[in-house]
Amino acid sequence: MFDRLRQLLGVGAERAATREADPEDLFGMSTAYLTMEADLGFVPTGEAALCFADVDSTGFNDVVAEVRAILDAGAADTGAVAQFREDAYGYRWVVVEADDFEDLVTSIHFAADTLIEGRFGSRLLAAVFAFEATERASADPGQTVYWVYSFRRGSYYPFAPVSTDERDTGVEFKLDSVLDGELAVEDDREYWYPLWPDSPGNHPWE
Repeated sequence: MFDRLRQLLGVGAERAATREADPEDLFGMSTAYLTMEADLGFVPTGEAALCFADVDSTGFNDVVAEVRAILDAGAADTGAVAQFREDAYGYRWVVVEADDFEDLVTSIHFAADTLIEGRFGSRLLAAVFAFEATERASADPGQTVYWVYSFRRGSYYPFAPVSTDERDTGVEFKLDSVLDGELAVEDDREYWYPLWPDSPGNHPWE
């Protein structure tokens, strides 16, 4: 699975990409989350995350420290709390929690843009935004779904896990049909890579 992740979110995806990634694409979520709630019955969980590959260099560590310092400093004003984690595969995550969805988007964009300005944009893998199904959704109430932005593909795709190895493709196709056009959705479903959680009910970054 680790090799497949490297292929789909890594170099293989970059070579097959049809458009360049643009961190400004992340601001598309500022309107998409309204559509998710009004038209589809999914509400933000108040969590989002940025996944990137590590680099053993002082320059990279300095950039990550800059991201951490500014997000921590802004927490008093926005209420957006950032945590820095490493998963079992060695990938690093900036996980942001905030009541205001706009603060989530702004924080994730800032982290991604700072890595790009520091010349480490090639290490960016994905931005992940979490939503929860209400009773109006075409999913079980409480089910978590995600919009994933692949930096190597320059596009979004939906991901609706129902276990650690099973996904609800019907829900994913529904999200795709409604949000395609509002978001730059990935056309090739081979690249709708499942970011499986380690245990049921967990997020991919936990």
